[in-house]
Amino acid sequence: MNLRAFRYPTVAAALVLAGALAIAPYARSQIDAAPSWAPIGTSASGASSTVWFHEPGSRQAVACQTVAGADGRLAGVSCAQGRLP
Repeated sequence: MNLRAFRYPTVAAALVLAGALAIAPYARSQIDAAPSWAPIGTSASGASSTVWFHEPGSRQAVACQTVAGADGRLAGVSCAQGRLP
């Protein structure tokens, strides 16, 4: 068996492996983890308004409704979240 014949492929494989290990720490995942909420509907009645949002990736829905204060002015926004089947 001639060991000189295996020397060049072995050196080439070692160089490729060293190059891959040198580049690996710089590789980053391209996954966008930020949710993308899409508005799916709105409703208004009197002094109250409601809006629904949907996030397809996690199958979650959020409904937000304005809350009126004692004097009839906007006092805040109340939201409820649920998971769609």
